[in-house]
Amino acid sequence: MGDHYYSNQPGAAHDRRVLEATLRGKVFRFTSDAGVFSKTGIDYGSRVLIEALDIREDAQVLDVGCGYGPMGLSAAYLASKGHVTMIDVNERAVQLAKENAKLNGIQNVTILESDLFSSIKGKMFDVILTNPPIRAGKSTVHTIFEEALEHLNTNGTLWIVIQKKQGAPSAKAKLEELFDTVEEVTKDKGYRIFKATK
Repeated sequence: MGDHYYSNQPGAAHDRRVLEATLRGKVFRFTSDAGVFSKTGIDYGSRVLIEALDIREDAQVLDVGCGYGPMGLSAAYLASKGHVTMIDVNERAVQLAKENAKLNGIQNVTILESDLFSSIKGKMFDVILTNPPIRAGKSTVHTIFEEALEHLNTNGTLWIVIQKKQGAPSAKAKLEELFDTVEEVTKDKGYRIFKATK
């Protein structure tokens, strides 16, 4: 098997579907498919993060592990005068995210295939969001935190969602090692939203 939503080329047979969701008061439509994260509907943790986000309208934003795009496209809607870069290792997810940007009329986005931060070396952001791939292992999740720090402007913020049972306490400890301030913005049904400020 070894085929996960964080594989570069998922082998799962296509099973495309269109989902509708209201996020931050806007109705979005998303095309989803097999082989991508949360293919049957927007993951609850992602929804909690989207609703908690505080983004300036001119912010430069990065969505790490964008999947088919709900978090990044919601961020682009909020940062209407800014720009959102969306990255994912999964080429199927990247293609879907591009389709979904068009489907929702969102133009202030750049969507790239990228193994973690490899495609955006040297680029800096005001806000980084991630619903980290817990199943990829703790070292991958911690690498995302470390590299996020290197890609944030001064006073930039990293927003993450993580379930308590999937390692929220150790994630928070790692963030506190790296960042000046870490706050738990909200929690809902076991999901924790952390905002780490550089």
